[in-house]
Amino acid sequence: MTDVTELARAPFSAADLPDLARRDLGGAVVWANDEAFAARQNLITPGPSVFDPAVFGPNGKVYDGWETRRRRDGDPDACDVAIVRLATPAIVRGVVIDTAWFRGNYPPTAAVDGLFLPDGDPVAAQDWFPLVERSPLAGDTANSFAAAEAGPATHVRLRIFPDGGVARLRVHGEAAPDPAVLTALGTVDLAAMELGGRVTDCSNRFYGSAANLLLPGPARSMGEGWETARRRGEGNDWVEIALATEGMIHVAELDTSWFLHNAPGAAQLSGHSGDGAWRPLLPRTPLTPDTRHRFVLGDPKPVTHVRLDAYPDGGMARLRLHGRPTPDGLAALASRRR
Repeated sequence: MTDVTELARAPFSAADLPDLARRDLGGAVVWANDEAFAARQNLITPGPSVFDPAVFGPNGKVYDGWETRRRRDGDPDACDVAIVRLATPAIVRGVVIDTAWFRGNYPPTAAVDGLFLPDGDPVAAQDWFPLVERSPLAGDTANSFAAAEAGPATHVRLRIFPDGGVARLRVHGEAAPDPAVLTALGTVDLAAMELGGRVTDCSNRFYGSAANLLLPGPARSMGEGWETARRRGEGNDWVEIALATEGMIHVAELDTSWFLHNAPGAAQLSGHSGDGAWRPLLPRTPLTPDTRHRFVLGDPKPVTHVRLDAYPDGGMARLRLHGRPTPDGLAALASRRR
């Protein structure tokens, strides 16, 4: 038998893909059969679960997670269920069932299923397919599992056996937006995480994750952006991004909102389309602190990846790359949904 802790800690290869269930991206926990001790919506809260040993409520200990009542029916197949609607249809590559702080009340095993249902009631759906078979969990652990190869999902279903608490559910994958919607919209943010943009590499993320650059909506504080440590040597900080699909970028938005004294002095953008040869999109250009800069890019060429160079270091709230998918890009998106 596989050691429970070893299995629970086994990483999956898609761990660098975005969590497409998170609340601030548009995910929602649409249903749970029980939330007697802690609310289901906590499952998709961004950031790690927090814990205060002194806080108790009317229903008992307060946990920053989802916790169900104790079952007494003795049925070995009994389970509690939560259904999450993803922020966007996606190919799920990996799942993290995080039982942080749940030490004596975590579920011994869990399973995760997927469903593609753009419209309708997922609670009544019968077409669920397995993503993670019923597997052992460890308490107070970020239990990571590779997902089974499957088509796109709009929802995931977490089943815990027989009951207990889970702090967070992370669903990592590749967004599979409807190409017809993108075509109808015309110009879209090709770097948007909700469409499939993702950070592939970064020089430094000391104060804030580079993935924050691609989140929807404006940053509400400096803490919701990307900020590097102070550079004391030569060179500069940078981040590389895979676009949602191949596209032509017409306007780049470099937003330094909230960064009053620590914005980069200048920035430049480069891009390539799968051949690895970077070419300039925006030359090195001075930036102003706490400002949403918009730059029209002349003579755009198809690109799949973009590199932002910040000189010499500092912080930025958001990066928007407004453009149109190419015909090849739309075809690639359509293939993800088959």
